[in-house]
Amino acid sequence: MQEQSTSKQSKMPSRRALHMMLCFLLFPTLITLIIYNSHITYSGFFFSSTANNSHVQIVLPHSIHNQISHLQSQLGALLDHLHIESSESKSLTKFSDQVLSIAISLDKLADCLSGFLSNAPDGGNEMSRVDEDLSGPEQSEAEEGSLHGKAFNSAELINYISPKSNRFRGKKNFLGLEAVNPSIGQGCAPMAFIVDRFMTYKIDGMCPNDWDLAQKLILGGCDPLPRRRCFSMAPPHYTTPANLNSSLWTQPSDANILWNNYKCKNYNCLENPRNESASAEFTIDEVLRLRPGEIRIGLDFTPTTGTFAAIMREKNITIASATLNLGAPFSEVIALRGLLPLHVSVGSRLPFFDNALDIIVHSTLFLDGWISLELLQFVLFDWDRVLWPKGLLWVHRFFCKKEDMRLYLDEFTRLGYRELLWRVVPKTDKLDDELFFSAVLEKPIRG
Repeated sequence: MQEQSTSKQSKMPSRRALHMMLCFLLFPTLITLIIYNSHITYSGFFFSSTANNSHVQIVLPHSIHNQISHLQSQLGALLDHLHIESSESKSLTKFSDQVLSIAISLDKLADCLSGFLSNAPDGGNEMSRVDEDLSGPEQSEAEEGSLHGKAFNSAELINYISPKSNRFRGKKNFLGLEAVNPSIGQGCAPMAFIVDRFMTYKIDGMCPNDWDLAQKLILGGCDPLPRRRCFSMAPPHYTTPANLNSSLWTQPSDANILWNNYKCKNYNCLENPRNESASAEFTIDEVLRLRPGEIRIGLDFTPTTGTFAAIMREKNITIASATLNLGAPFSEVIALRGLLPLHVSVGSRLPFFDNALDIIVHSTLFLDGWISLELLQFVLFDWDRVLWPKGLLWVHRFFCKKEDMRLYLDEFTRLGYRELLWRVVPKTDKLDDELFFSAVLEKPIRG
C-alpha cells in the first residue's frame, strides 16, 4: 500500500514544478498584455475607433488569439493537475484558486479581443474582406491545409469559425455546451482562396449571386459551408408561385429564376435526355405494391426537377429530392413546384437521423461507373444508416462498363439486403459495351 502511494505521488508534479510551469505559461501572457495595453505598433490587425471625439488607433498582432487559446488549454491542463494534487494536499487549494482566477482573466481578455475583431467600426460600411496574409513566409504546406492553422485570410471566416461562448460565461446552454464551435468542411482548407472569395461581402448587405461558387466548394468537400451575414439575392421580378394543387405540374414563371449563372436561359435545359433500354426500369406502382400502404417518406438521390417526388406526392408519400444545379436550376424548380430540394453532393453525409426513411431511390448520373468502389461503400452504408429496417433501396438504371458490373454488384450484395426486384440489361444507346442495373432491395432487421 505504501509502495502504491509512493508511486502515485511520484507521478504527480511537485509544488515547485507546478510553480515553474505556471511561470512559464504566464510569461507570454504578460508580454501579450503589455502589447495590448501600450498600443505598440505591430504588423497585424489594425483597428481605429472614435471615442469622445478623439481618434484612438489600436494595432494588434494576428497571433494574439492563437496564443491566448493555447494558454487557456495549457492552464486547463495545469488546473487538472492542481485539482488532483489538491485532493491530497490542502496547502495547494489557495494556489489552485489563484490559477483559476488567472484563467478567468484570460477568458475575459479573449472576449475583449473578439469584440475588437467582430465589431471594429468602419464608417457604417463594414466589409468582410481578404485582409493581410496571416501566413508567415516560412509556413509549411501542412499548416496551409489545416483548418486550425493559418490557411484562411478572410477576417469574416476566421471570426465565424472561432468558438462562440454563451451569453453568460461558464453556464451551459440547453445542449450542455458552454460554447458553440461553428463548423466547416475539412475540404475547405485546400480551397482556402475560393473560401476567402465566398466570405467576401458587405455585412448586412446583399450577398453576391455566387451559388455556383458555393456549389463548387461543396463538390470539393467544403461541406458544410460557412454561414454568412448577408441577404441572399432574389429574382427582381419575383411572382407568387402557383398554389399546391396546380404547382406540381405547372411550369414556373421564368421571372422566378435567376438565370445569370446558367448557360441556358429558359426551361429547355431542364428536359432530361432519356437513355434507351426501357426494360431496365421498374414502374412506381410495381415498387409500391411490394409494400402496400407502408411507404410514407423517402429520398430521391438524383439530378432531377422533382417529377418523381411530384408523382409520389399525389400518392400521399413525401419525398425529399437531393440534387445539384448541374448546368440548370434544378433546386429552384423543385421548390417552385412545392416540393423539398436538398442541395447536397455525393460526398455529403445525408442530413437525416438513423432509421428515418422508408425508401431511397437512386437514378442515373449521381452514382454510376465513374465512382470508386471505396466511395460507393461509404455512400451505400450511409443510405443503410438512414433506412428503416425492411426499408427499400431502389437502384434505378445504374450503368457501367460490362467488365466492371460484377465489381459494383458485389458492393450492393455485401449489404445483405433481400433482392425483391433485380435486373441487368444491355445499355443500347452507346457502343454495346455498357450495362444497366436496376434493383429493389429490402434492408434486413439487424441488432
